[in-house]
Amino acid sequence: MRYEFLIGLRYLRAKRTETFISLNTVFSVLGVTAGVMTLNIVLAVMTGFEEDLRDRILGFNPHVAIHGDGGRVPLAAAAVEKVRALPGVVAVAPVVEGQAMLAAERSVTGAKVVGLPPDFDVLDIESRLSAGRLADLERLHEVALENGHEGAVELGGIVLAKEVTRQLGVGVGDPVTLISPVTKPTAIGMIPRVKRFVVVGVFDSGMAEPLAFMHLPDAQRFFDLDRDVSDIEVRVRDAEAADAVAAAIRTALPPGVRVRDWMESNRSLFSALRLEKTVYFIVLLLIVVVAAFNIVTTLIMVVMEKRKDIAVLKSMGATAAGVARIFVFKGMLVGMAGTLCGNLLGFAACWLLGRYELVELPKDVFYVNTLPVVMHVEYFVAVTVAALAISVAATLYPARQAARLVPVDVIRYE
Repeated sequence: MRYEFLIGLRYLRAKRTETFISLNTVFSVLGVTAGVMTLNIVLAVMTGFEEDLRDRILGFNPHVAIHGDGGRVPLAAAAVEKVRALPGVVAVAPVVEGQAMLAAERSVTGAKVVGLPPDFDVLDIESRLSAGRLADLERLHEVALENGHEGAVELGGIVLAKEVTRQLGVGVGDPVTLISPVTKPTAIGMIPRVKRFVVVGVFDSGMAEPLAFMHLPDAQRFFDLDRDVSDIEVRVRDAEAADAVAAAIRTALPPGVRVRDWMESNRSLFSALRLEKTVYFIVLLLIVVVAAFNIVTTLIMVVMEKRKDIAVLKSMGATAAGVARIFVFKGMLVGMAGTLCGNLLGFAACWLLGRYELVELPKDVFYVNTLPVVMHVEYFVAVTVAALAISVAATLYPARQAARLVPVDVIRYE
């Protein structure tokens, strides 16, 4: 073992006259520990929010969406077969999408309406249903007339997001009115399209986006598309490779369509999250920088206290570089101790937050009830490297001062 390391390790132990220096060393270790632990926790929470949001977006959005210019996809049936034959594509379905208003008694809300084919398998909506079944969209349902009138009427089914049912105050079996903002000409002028449906299911998307699903033929009639569709939705085998599949679809299909993958559609959102994570990393890294100033102060005081020892070492043949390494090793040991403790405490805190859901979030502000925590090894490695680099950088000035000491001057005056 090199003598520089042994002497640096020995300088960590304080004598009676060096209690203050030892206390500063402890504070330096605690400062690095606090910084590393906080960094790990914040990165795990930010990663948890990002991945949870991604999963929620993909839960009710296709990996790739094909939009038709003018609101119609030309030759949709042929396009579906071409896309289905591409490598990496798992499921393809033609759909109709449009914006409309939903009304029930005295409540009105806007919603994105999606018409689904009977064999729709691009999204796993069935598992998110808290009431009803998607199959109920394919048949008519008998609903009693309101306002005391006797008899019943048969209405098509509609499945609503939980947030929409809460705003409208309806549940399964209640009728709702779907109103299109696009008007149609009649004998008495331009009026909006209006059609009654009955709620046959409720789903929880985990997001605040108002959604409504209906049978594809019903949506085609309501939005006046005849047998055409407005979009084609695609699910791919690897969501992270959706951009490559989207590029292949653009090449396979003729002009007249727009192809967007989920990453492109949500690019600004995820860019903002990554930028926020980077800013948090830089800001919280300042805690480690503050702790590094403690390391600088401690090492400077050690150099002043050990002037005679340094002079003796140089007189015995120690080089200036060897003396500098003594204090670099001492600072590295402080940084390594603080980094190790910070990583262990950060891992323990993240595990506890994820396992026992200790922190509850207000439901009216966040879309999750507790902090989502996701730990990645690469983030722990990045924090460790950054903390150790700062700790080593903090030792350079004191080590240089120690290396520049002249043994003759120290022995002559002290």
